[in-house]
Amino acid sequence: MRRVVVTGIGMINSLGLDKESSFKAIVDGQCGIKSISLFDTEKHSVKIAGEITDFDPTTVMNPKDVKKADRFIQLGLAAAKEAMADAKFESFDADTFGVSSASGIGGLPTIEKHSIINNTRGPRKISPFFIPSALINMLGGLVSIEHGTKGPNLSSVTACAAGTHAIGEAVKTILLGGADKMLVVGAESAISEVGIGGFAAMKALSTRNDEPQRASRPFDKDRDGFVMGEGAGSLVLEVYEDAVKRGAHIYGEVVGFGESGDAHHITTPTLDGPLRAMKAALKMAGDVNVDYINAHGTSTSANDKNETAAIKEAFGTSVPVVSSTKGQVGHCLGAAGAIEAVISLMAMRDSVIPPTINQENADEDCDLDYTPNSARKQELNCVMSNSFGFGGTNGSVIFKRI
Repeated sequence: MRRVVVTGIGMINSLGLDKESSFKAIVDGQCGIKSISLFDTEKHSVKIAGEITDFDPTTVMNPKDVKKADRFIQLGLAAAKEAMADAKFESFDADTFGVSSASGIGGLPTIEKHSIINNTRGPRKISPFFIPSALINMLGGLVSIEHGTKGPNLSSVTACAAGTHAIGEAVKTILLGGADKMLVVGAESAISEVGIGGFAAMKALSTRNDEPQRASRPFDKDRDGFVMGEGAGSLVLEVYEDAVKRGAHIYGEVVGFGESGDAHHITTPTLDGPLRAMKAALKMAGDVNVDYINAHGTSTSANDKNETAAIKEAFGTSVPVVSSTKGQVGHCLGAAGAIEAVISLMAMRDSVIPPTINQENADEDCDLDYTPNSARKQELNCVMSNSFGFGGTNGSVIFKRI
């Protein structure tokens, strides 16, 4: 069977516009959550998010084309550009290089904007770029156009598991011979009036507006909901032999991934679904010892205790060290899996476990070692990243050092 390795990574989030600056800030325990500036929050119960405030889309797009792409696409283009540069290709066969993209919601701000235009000014005032600028798969479309990749162009739309599923789809494509290389990119930017308002109506978001940097509290007893973030993560995957032949730097090998469905409830998770996803990933990986789990760890009551129980069931007496980095950058929804895969690979590269910030008060239902508040130096040879989404959709991926 073919082996699949990661040879390029890129990341943008509320703590940095590139992988190195944002990872350093994450490890240092900094927090990118702040008061929202993208819209007026006066009428909203939630006024905070992991917003990116210093991104210039003209750094990745021609200025005249910026209006033709929703912000999530712009962020995805930035992460993909960094990953491709990091992979250092001198040339490649375009026909065997594909794209696997992901987003949970896609162009929600653009949909909101044009709904208002339709209602206030009429349908004739809707931009001809509206539909293509908001489509989720247009992320992969524009990424493929930018980099000239002509292989399979796939898109995963599985809520907060989408980024992890995009990695799985890319690996499957390479294993089945559909491509030799795949560029994975997950992106999300749903910090808009209806985005924040909708999640707030579900009582899913933290309302700790006066303390934004203490609002996202994964596994902490006093957590009161997740904080929405925005950003993108990208990974270049390719056949191991090809990577070795061209002398590429290999961040790690994708040795396992697992997927499952809860078949239970649209928003309330079960222990069984996440457990089966992790077990499937471990079964595929074979004889490995996972040293670290980057947990889904949303800072919601339901997820954190459920994921804790599933991890304990999956690993028994050998539970690895765990942390959630959503305290630093918020929950980036469909981009979370791609961003957290990049974080996991960089953690393995640097032999450091990022902290779970704001994990201060013990919760009897969350009783693992979550690396509270301070990073920890530890050699990591194998890491897992978990992502679980509304609708009961789950994904786990395992990377191993080569």
